Amino acid sequence: MPDSRLPNDAAQQLFEVRIAPDGWVFSAALNQSVLQAALAAGVEMDSSCRNGTCRTCLCRLEQGEVAYAMAWPGVSAEERAEGWFLPCVAQPRSDLVVVQPMAWPIPTP
Repeated sequence: MPDSRLPNDAAQQLFEVRIAPDGWVFSAALNQSVLQAALAAGVEMDSSCRNGTCRTCLCRLEQGEVAYAMAWPGVSAEERAEGWFLPCVAQPRSDLVVVQPMAWPIPTP
């Protein structure tokens, strides 16, 4: 869902997301969750609720900055300080390096 607070041209801004350690690389738009961008690029990561509550997709942000369209979901302040985030609801604000060893390519039919 587009962020209505962003001008149309800003919403189209793309950032590079690199998934470590396997090196999957894809682009994510400013108004797109990291998980949505991964799936659109053919990279799957563990996820379940996709609304920031179940923590199935929890992984560590090694580099970069993300933002949330909602109040901080499902991660304690201590976890956030250690770099943990939820890609199902996090939107990129810079290029990212995400540590998620359980990412894999989506099988083609």
